[in-house]
Amino acid sequence: MKILGIDTSTKFLSLGISEDDKIYEYNLELGRQMSDLLSPTIKRVLDALGWRINDIDYFACGLGPGSFTGMRVGLATIKGLSWSLKKPIIGISTLDILARGVGSTGQTIIPIIDAKRGLLYCSFYKNKNGTLKRIAPYRLLKEEDFFGKAVNDSIILGDGLNLYKEKILSNIKGVTFLDRDYWYPKGRNIIALALAKIKIKKPDNPFDLKPIYLYPKECQIKIK
Repeated sequence: MKILGIDTSTKFLSLGISEDDKIYEYNLELGRQMSDLLSPTIKRVLDALGWRINDIDYFACGLGPGSFTGMRVGLATIKGLSWSLKKPIIGISTLDILARGVGSTGQTIIPIIDAKRGLLYCSFYKNKNGTLKRIAPYRLLKEEDFFGKAVNDSIILGDGLNLYKEKILSNIKGVTFLDRDYWYPKGRNIIALALAKIKIKKPDNPFDLKPIYLYPKECQIKIK
């Protein structure tokens, strides 16, 4: 079984490819070039493995929250491949992908993503019986609201630390920060979460799959 998964909700293209127990990942900072370089990069990676796009059995895509443009570009690309090749598609939250990278721990895991405008995206996770579980909704919070909801002795990761690290230290006790290598989605974690959904036979309907937008509707781009 072959799986291709991507996340484009940050400045990085995070790409994972698996074949049975083999996983390959590719992480490249594309920033504003995401829309131009996404498809050529996917092709280049597949060519390097000697695969064709129609060899893929499942497609997976990070849904955000994150960059509005990045999310739309990534999801549109994967939905197009899924539809044209008649292959199943799986959507995964970027916050879930980040949390999955922490590994087994008894502490609460809190990924935070810079949402601009003095806001951050976040959620909360715990390992229960060896399985990572989300224990709170995906949220868009002001920094003071985040401090009111975050728990002591937690693990925090994500690019929101660029802005809020010092304030978090002042407001939350016993917090552990992970370094920058954990701040962005990794291809292997996209694949791991996709495999978990495949195992319980929960692919998504490509027509229903949408990016995770947490901003109010009046703040989103409207197409007339």
